[in-house]
Amino acid sequence: MIREPAEATISEVGTVEIPLGVLAEAGLSPGVAVVVYSDGNGRIVVRRQDDAIRDLLEKGTP
Repeated sequence: MIREPAEATISEVGTVEIPLGVLAEAGLSPGVAVVVYSDGNGRIVVRRQDDAIRDLLEKGTP
């Protein structure tokens, strides 16, 4: 089940706190290494670093 979107605000220094429920739904936990990149049109992608590296090596895409 996908949760309802959670609201967050970008701080003055550019940080965003992602609610734990959203992280859990995505299979992410505090302390895990992630890769963050822009996907255009206001979208930001957060991926496990291990997954992004594996996809880059296997498929040539992050």
